Amino acid sequence: MRLLALLAVCGAAFAGITAAAEAGTMHPDLSASLTGMGEHGTVNLTVKSHDLCWTFDVKTTGITAASIRDTGGMVVAKLGSTYSPKSCAMEPVAAIDAIDAKPNSYVVWVDTKGHPGELRGKLAVGMAHM
Repeated sequence: MRLLALLAVCGAAFAGITAAAEAGTMHPDLSASLTGMGEHGTVNLTVKSHDLCWTFDVKTTGITAASIRDTGGMVVAKLGSTYSPKSCAMEPVAAIDAIDAKPNSYVVWVDTKGHPGELRGKLAVGMAHM
């Protein structure tokens, strides 16, 4: 009986350590170098709980929207309801967790009036120099 109690305590302690280690692996800063249609730019993203904050540095005019998409082109997170070069938006925890787990599996798309997804760039861990 004591052995079972000891094993249960050790198992709970190990689970707590594992959860703490996983929580410590979150990537609070992500970035993407954006290219396309002869244009260039960068975006830096910061993850804060349910909020996803961004700062774009692009010279392209006529930007209408920006989003994070999976490799199939499906929107995972919208970076605002309309384009803003710097802002934050509340996103579902599942979306933020998925992006954080495999940032290189996601692409930032910047849409313009003439070309949806004109500028694109794969997410990477860390901040880009603007």
